[in-house]
Amino acid sequence: MTPPAFTLRHVTDPDDPAIAAFGRVQEASYYAPEMLIPPEVFGQLVTRRSPEREDRLLVAQTQGGEVLGGTLYALLPLPGSLRGAGFNSFMAVTRAARGLGVGRALHAETLRAVREAGLAGLFADSVHPTRQNEEDRAAEAATGVDPAGRRAALHALGLRTVDLPYWQPVGGPDGGPLTDLDLLYHPLDTDEMNPDDRSVPLALVTGILCAYWTGWLGADRAQAEAQALADRAGHVQDVSLLPGTSTATWWNEGQQV
Repeated sequence: MTPPAFTLRHVTDPDDPAIAAFGRVQEASYYAPEMLIPPEVFGQLVTRRSPEREDRLLVAQTQGGEVLGGTLYALLPLPGSLRGAGFNSFMAVTRAARGLGVGRALHAETLRAVREAGLAGLFADSVHPTRQNEEDRAAEAATGVDPAGRRAALHALGLRTVDLPYWQPVGGPDGGPLTDLDLLYHPLDTDEMNPDDRSVPLALVTGILCAYWTGWLGADRAQAEAQALADRAGHVQDVSLLPGTSTATWWNEGQQV
């Protein structure tokens, strides 16, 4: 059977039916959809613009309008030489469309938009299987997604693990930090360099996370969490990038929150 052809487009109309369709793809693709940005706010996000942040929803659709996948990401400019970066909040592809190149096409178009905006690269975060509990592993298996396979796919796309003790400030047990994630980064200045022999400025990491978290934590809490991350990282100037299949070395050393 011939795989369905698809096109990519950014959704800008809050009443676009692709928003609800992507919400269904998101819910079916992640083992804990309640921890993700709820689909009912997508319409607000794609129409909100400011000099500090622009959220975008990119979808892949067949000629008949079926949404095969999509990605929600933010463009986050920073002042000065840091330039800023994008942050990919979530990318998902339907089970039927997996293996057809939809995810790769979505990622490539996101990188194009990040580069066009003059930003330095693209951040994301992703669960690492060694830090999941048994219940979460079973729940994820039910979605048909293997977390180790997902990290291998993200590595193949060019994303690398930022080697610092990262966690999301909220979303875990009893509203505490969510600690089974790694921060990933795809630098855009590696055309002629080995992407595995790279680092990222800590100031870029903390600046982007502060900007990204401000939307739901508020400016003061976001700044405090970014400062705490810098403290945990030892205030180094640059943070090493590891293969995207790896978890940060802090966790391998048996550290606890």
